[in-house]
Amino acid sequence: MDIAIAILSIYMFILIGFVAKKTLKEEMNEKGLILLSIYFLQPMLSFWGLSTKPLSLDLLQTPLLYVSISLGSVLISAIVAHLFFTDQKEKSIVTISVIIGNTGNLGIPLGIALFGEESIIYTSMINVANVFIVYTLGVFYYSRGNFSITESLLNIVKLPVIWFAALALLLNISHITLHPAIFKSLEMGAYCTMVIQLIIFGMYLCNVTLKSINKKLLLHVSLLKFILTPIAAAFILFVWLPIPYIAATLVFLELIVPLAVTNVNLSALYDCKPLDVTALIFFTSLLFIPFFIIISYILNHLHQGGLL
Repeated sequence: MDIAIAILSIYMFILIGFVAKKTLKEEMNEKGLILLSIYFLQPMLSFWGLSTKPLSLDLLQTPLLYVSISLGSVLISAIVAHLFFTDQKEKSIVTISVIIGNTGNLGIPLGIALFGEESIIYTSMINVANVFIVYTLGVFYYSRGNFSITESLLNIVKLPVIWFAALALLLNISHITLHPAIFKSLEMGAYCTMVIQLIIFGMYLCNVTLKSINKKLLLHVSLLKFILTPIAAAFILFVWLPIPYIAATLVFLELIVPLAVTNVNLSALYDCKPLDVTALIFFTSLLFIPFFIIISYILNHLHQGGLL
């Protein structure tokens, strides 16, 4: 019940964006909010997120597993995209959207609900890893819809987010702490970023109609997200690798959370079918609720039976 309330509370901001766009129409400019978010506020979010807790080398196993399986998922998705799609933008969306999941706003609360506060350090580290995936591979693939390989690589270094994240990581490893007043300002910017991202998603959702939904794209992304990736991840984490149950479960959980709103920001920034991406986020979020209930039951049953 607490999880449901937490999710609905977060989605309230999506409703605000939807209603604002529906009533104010062209007076609400999505592109302006996206530029504000990506170039100014998201650097603050990444810097704040990488400064909240001291990083430990002992904890690197979990995010490394997450990144490794994510890279494997990208390879599988790229093969599927090449086999079933001809449009470059659709190929990019299929390839990358599956691994840009909502590891922060949704993944961390779900980890707490399953394992309590013990999970926070693991899910926080995975979220850190996801930041670098989003602003490297995410930027590259969403750029590929309209840019060459060289231009797409340059787009990565043009964004300030990756540089702020790298700086925050360096300061964290060096045990250099920020002044409390500076940290508080970054925290304000971080929460502002989260709210604006959800509002932007609501604004794009306002423009999505059932007739305009790319059903082929939705089908393939859903199959990759909720069938192929979970099966491969479950085998690696629970059968192949001898790692603690809590670590394996949390990595698995973060891999199956629905698509993150960040997908909309990047697809809109590089004009890579943002309305199609918005529909993907909306429907994967709906599918995730029954999917998560089933997966939680299966994992709990197997664990109690001593099979995991």
